[in-house]
Amino acid sequence: MHQTLPLLKTTQFPSLRRSTTTTLQVNLGYKCNQSCIHCHVNAGPNRTEMMSADTIELIVPAMQATGMTTLDLTGGAPELHPQFQELVQLARAANINVIDRCNLTILLEPGYEGLAEFLAKNQVEVIASLPCYSTENVDQQRGKSVFSKSILALQQLNSLGYGQADSGLLLNLVYNPQGPTLPPEQNALEADYKRILKEDFNILFNRLYVITNMPIQRFGSTLISKGQFHSYMQLLKDNFHPQHLDTVMCRSQISVDWEGYLYDCDFNQQLNMPIGGNHRLHLLDLKSAVGHDQLITVADHCFGCTAGQGSSCGGALTEDN
Repeated sequence: MHQTLPLLKTTQFPSLRRSTTTTLQVNLGYKCNQSCIHCHVNAGPNRTEMMSADTIELIVPAMQATGMTTLDLTGGAPELHPQFQELVQLARAANINVIDRCNLTILLEPGYEGLAEFLAKNQVEVIASLPCYSTENVDQQRGKSVFSKSILALQQLNSLGYGQADSGLLLNLVYNPQGPTLPPEQNALEADYKRILKEDFNILFNRLYVITNMPIQRFGSTLISKGQFHSYMQLLKDNFHPQHLDTVMCRSQISVDWEGYLYDCDFNQQLNMPIGGNHRLHLLDLKSAVGHDQLITVADHCFGCTAGQGSSCGGALTEDN
């Protein structure tokens, strides 16, 4: 795989400083039951990295000590971690909001038949990847039969109340472009998703998040192989909008890798760019890492979060381009 950090490290991206940190995004491990082309983690079935039980035990106390209110669980497929459900229960007992970044097909895997019911019972917000509403595009990006399995999983979540008005069970979908382009306008695409998924499959959901593909890991390596890396970076830079600097996710969120080390965002984690520079901080150091006005580590990939309508783990940063 081609390394992208040498192409990103020299940057003219503006400096950023941390605001109030409310969210801890924890990567429980890189193992996944899928291998998506756009995956910035390079996750897959053959990855073995998993967070230890000792590190899992640090998460909720560290959040309580810093007043953080949202635990955002990701991977790989975070549900593959053997302590996923235990961690969710501990966080909910501490009145911490929990997000599960779910690939949907995990809900249909043998041994995970009761997972959807568990998520509903614990009022876990589900943010699910569905990069298109057509079979061909989804299967091309995520693997054979992924679309049909994703539809079954969404219908299962709907049957439990997810996406239904006044249920309190949030179901948000994620769109990624198929290649080196900026995502379309979020609200217009959300309207198309809602209409087509309702008409064709009787599926309801709350919001659609459009997220720019980051030029790192598997997607970045593919760009290099196809000779598209520099043109894609130029596209991101040409569409830079400085107003997004106030609301980029790294200002209010900290990312944790499977070993417990801290990063300003999930993308920096995949580039091995630790929070605060070269000195690696751990979950044990979380309280000192969330200080207001601390400098955020940036590189050229940060243009991906500020291009066009902006991009974050919660979708676009503005309503339109």
